[in-house]
Amino acid sequence: MERIKTDLLIIGAGPGGYVAALYAQKKGLKVTLVEKEFIGGTCLNVGCIPTKSLVKSAHLYDDALHSEEYGITAKDVMIDMEKVISKKNFITKQLVDGISFLLNKYGVEVVFGNASFINDKEVLVTFRDKDIIYEPTDIIIATGASSRHLRIEGLDIDNVMDSTKLLDNDNLPKTLNIIGGGIIGMEFAFIYGKLGVEVNVIEYLPSILPTIDKDISQRLIRFAKMSHISIHTSAEVKKIEKLENGQARVHYLQKESTKFLDADIVLEAVGRAPNMDGLNLENTKVEFSRNGIKVNKYMKTNIAHIYAIGDVTNIMQLAHVASHQGICAVDHILGKDKEMSYLFIPSVIFTTPQIATSGASELDLIKSETPYHVFKVPFSANGKAVIMNNAFGFIKLLIENESSKVVGVAVFGDDAEHLIATLTVMIQNNLSPEQIKETVFAHPTTSELIHETALGLLNEAIHFVE
Repeated sequence: MERIKTDLLIIGAGPGGYVAALYAQKKGLKVTLVEKEFIGGTCLNVGCIPTKSLVKSAHLYDDALHSEEYGITAKDVMIDMEKVISKKNFITKQLVDGISFLLNKYGVEVVFGNASFINDKEVLVTFRDKDIIYEPTDIIIATGASSRHLRIEGLDIDNVMDSTKLLDNDNLPKTLNIIGGGIIGMEFAFIYGKLGVEVNVIEYLPSILPTIDKDISQRLIRFAKMSHISIHTSAEVKKIEKLENGQARVHYLQKESTKFLDADIVLEAVGRAPNMDGLNLENTKVEFSRNGIKVNKYMKTNIAHIYAIGDVTNIMQLAHVASHQGICAVDHILGKDKEMSYLFIPSVIFTTPQIATSGASELDLIKSETPYHVFKVPFSANGKAVIMNNAFGFIKLLIENESSKVVGVAVFGDDAEHLIATLTVMIQNNLSPEQIKETVFAHPTTSELIHETALGLLNEAIHFVE
């Protein structure tokens, strides 16, 4: 059997793996990138990117329906789901092709096959009916995660789908039941709700988006009602059955009462679990459990030359976290003492309105018994927000009482995806309100709200009553 030596073997070509590969290759390492399915991983192919393409389509449709308020009359607005899916596929292919081009340009060896550990030092890669044993100096495991599934009857029914399958569905249903009110479930709820589908979200916990502060998640529920979305919380799904009319019936228990909801399609969105099947980690001394691979602040496992990044570690399941972890791991391989920090990680939920957060939440501060206070700036204080019909939103700061530092921030409202970047830079670098006050923001933009936030912290607010 052929044996090949390489400086760095990376298993998985998602946002963690391919970024680590390009970064390491540019730093002079000889890199082999092994991928069993597709370049770009979940994010580019069946996650972040295709989902946001559907978000764009849903927003365009909804804007067309409500354009008369701005003097635009759009007649006979229709949805062509085949074109919606086709556009999504085009965008995905364009981005995947771009990553493949970069990997080729910078000389990363890409091998399509299955990787499994023989021991701590050797990895067997099977591809093209051929087996090769790689003997790398260092290894990065970046195999991501896949959809979790409930242990209930009826998941094998043809119109019961996970997010991957639903992304390729080109038949617009009239009704959709979503099991799970987390980020994936709520993003799909608003996509289909904006497309005119009657959506039911069935959530086991007492609230949707359990990691988000309640003042935001509860406000989102009010907007859900305006988008054909009904929320059912504290509801435990018991089984799914296929009806004679072709629909799927979801049976659930709520307040000790058995209830059911029928729909054309059921989406199961109950989270994602680390991908470790087939790696044969049991042949190594790497510490892992069903909850993921254990790593330290350098993304290193308990084995000196083996690292793990991204969703397989189950630390934070975000593409941009995986990418940063990949750079951190490569830097450590190169001898740099660079730690991975999770204090100020921005996250955006593409519901309508958007939700963006960075730093601590109120729940975090309550759990750590940290005294704090809340400071909010309303979007109604901003001209661009009013133009965008976005005056209902707000920026929320969480301020530690003892130090007066901003330790967390949340944005509720459209354009949150853009505002959170500047706010993260602000709190991560501990910029003072005085420094932000002296920064000039362009007018009219929603970014002026950040300047208004700084003024408010100094009790000098111009455009809103404190």
